[in-house]
Amino acid sequence: MSAHHHIQSTPEDDADLARWDDDGAPPAQPRSSPAAWLRVGAELGDRLVALSGRQDLLVTCRPGTRSGAPAAYFPTLGEVEFDARLFAPRQPHEIHPRFVGDEERYPAAWGVFVHEAAHAAHSVWTQPAGADPRVVEAALLLEESRVEGAHLITRPTDRTYLRTSARTLVMPDIAHPTLQGIEQAAAAAALILGRRDVGILDAGETRAVAELCEKVLGQDLLTTLTSIWTAAHQCADHDATTMLAHGQQWCDALDAAAPALPVPEGLSDLLSGAVKVVMDHAAATDAADLAAQDAAANAMASRSKAQAQDRAQRARQRRKAAATAKSVFNARSTTVHPDGTPAPSGNPVTGTRRPTTAEQSAAARLSRALRAAAYRERTEERTTSPTPPGRLNMRAALARDAQRAAGSVPTAEPFTHTRRRNSPTPPLRVGIAVDVSGSMRAACKPVASAAWIVARAAALTDPDSRTATIAYDRHLTALTRPTHRAPERVTTFDATGGHHNLAHAIDALDHGLELSRPGASRLLVIVTDAHYGSDETAQAVTRVKQLTTAGCAVLQLTLTAESRHLPGTTLLHLPQPSSAPAAIAKAATDAIRRTR
Repeated sequence: MSAHHHIQSTPEDDADLARWDDDGAPPAQPRSSPAAWLRVGAELGDRLVALSGRQDLLVTCRPGTRSGAPAAYFPTLGEVEFDARLFAPRQPHEIHPRFVGDEERYPAAWGVFVHEAAHAAHSVWTQPAGADPRVVEAALLLEESRVEGAHLITRPTDRTYLRTSARTLVMPDIAHPTLQGIEQAAAAAALILGRRDVGILDAGETRAVAELCEKVLGQDLLTTLTSIWTAAHQCADHDATTMLAHGQQWCDALDAAAPALPVPEGLSDLLSGAVKVVMDHAAATDAADLAAQDAAANAMASRSKAQAQDRAQRARQRRKAAATAKSVFNARSTTVHPDGTPAPSGNPVTGTRRPTTAEQSAAARLSRALRAAAYRERTEERTTSPTPPGRLNMRAALARDAQRAAGSVPTAEPFTHTRRRNSPTPPLRVGIAVDVSGSMRAACKPVASAAWIVARAAALTDPDSRTATIAYDRHLTALTRPTHRAPERVTTFDATGGHHNLAHAIDALDHGLELSRPGASRLLVIVTDAHYGSDETAQAVTRVKQLTTAGCAVLQLTLTAESRHLPGTTLLHLPQPSSAPAAIAKAATDAIRRTR
């Protein structure tokens, strides 16, 4: 154990240490030394492999460069020189190019690096001995936009960085020109309009330089120069002869037109102003694009967050529905609160009775109707083959013999086999939610009869079919449970409750019968006048919409003309309560018939 764990400190000691921690001086900043940039240069070299496709290059990064330029590529040395001051105000410990995406924190410096990577990948031609230096200089001027256009072909996503690098590379050349007069205007056109023609800059952004160059150079000379750099853009990376030929054409065009062109006074200032307008316009466009991307990213993040919250809410609702179904469909059919706790009073069940002869006949008729509606014709699949088994087709057999006699590969298949398959019969899922508030007393007897008839018929039709009935007011009571056995007795109930809790009744039926899961004929019948409060209605409508979206039919049965319609349900008004069993039976038959 280290010794400092055994030293006891006092408040006076803590105060002394605090004074040492803050002596009033500015916080110490990490020093930036040439040695600190060695790591940055090494990491830039690693990224240069992906940018240029070359593994034989070295990147040196230090404050200042031997060439005096922000960055330079030396083909004979296999070296890219990079000025560390381009990263300002960032210090070396803040720069980690080895991490993809770190370049977004210093786009201007990275744009210059991408430009040099384009040179390393595409400036592979070398000038021959004895070449005219002026022609070589013109060819190198054309090379600036050519290599960037070639780089965009393989890495189009680097366009943003190349646009940023133009502000770093072009502006110093315009402010401190090495060329004078007409040649200076021609160089500005090559640097700006050449980048326009390879897709780095937009035509609208470069209008200021285009108009000034046309005014200074004249339309004919500008057209000639444009054709020269456009042809240079198509030159191969190794074709030194063609590039020098374009450089010679450039010099010839300027020599022929320059004597007749007056040099405007203050041309350098005019060009600097026009280029600044171009760069400011490009910067504004990039800022707007970045803001649009951020807005789109934020919108996508918001949608993802909303979707995640919706999934979490649905998961909570499913868990709650499972708990509600487990408590409602209990063995003793006791009345429960929506949270699953037993209700001390308010059970609407008044007892059970034996089914009448009419109910038994209705169940038998409904069973036959459901069985007929669920019947599916057998599907036939016919295949042919060159060998048995199957029925012999004489025409195909003769064609096969003729093919064989002609010396060709037989392709006719004379045997036909028919395979017949039985289509699966869809099971039935019917949930009945009956309102047992005081206004629904007239529906008690017919709904009790309908629930027994549907449950009996479904069990007799298909062992996989299930039905369930829930009576609801402010509490929930299961009248029939979702089992595979046919009920023997009719459960009777009365309607004396108050308030409504349809949403939780739907949740229990949905989970107990899997009404939201495809693969079965699904029907939810709601017997209610829908005289609910706004919150009760909204919760119920949300559940109804979820079921209809999942493909479950939802039927609302009403008994009085004053009943309200629950949005999303199919409303069926029954003037006679006794017709409820027939209406529910017909809806169940239609549901199973529509399922394919």
